[in-house]
Amino acid sequence: MGIADDAVEIRTRGWRTLAALHGLIETELERALQNSVQLSVVEYTVLDALSRQDGWHMRMQQLAHASALSASATTRLVTRLEDRGLLTRILCADDRRGIYTELTVAGSELLEKARPIHDATLERALAEAREVPELAPLVESLPELLAVPTN
Repeated sequence: MGIADDAVEIRTRGWRTLAALHGLIETELERALQNSVQLSVVEYTVLDALSRQDGWHMRMQQLAHASALSASATTRLVTRLEDRGLLTRILCADDRRGIYTELTVAGSELLEKARPIHDATLERALAEAREVPELAPLVESLPELLAVPTN
């Protein structure tokens, strides 16, 4: 194997490790959120992203980016959440083509119920992943990766 092949293998191994950690975490979160508050991980992600906005709303394109979904998948998801009364759509006052998505009171209340379940499950999944030798270095690096630079 040449130098270039070694670099590709290292990146490939890193990607597989990251995918394994993501899969483990997502499976645990999906199970816990569905069983306790009837939300999927992506639904939780959308509600959480909306709750963190000043003014409590986002354009559909921003929401698609935050949830890592295509525009059409985001529209379908927003429609489902709107049908459940968890969010609403609002026309943008300065651009009639723009649509904002905003949490409803019911959406905020459900998110507040879901957040401790999400957080505890995430901690549990990360603790479990720390026990897997292949995943432990990645889990241990997360605080460093998430640290805000002081410069």
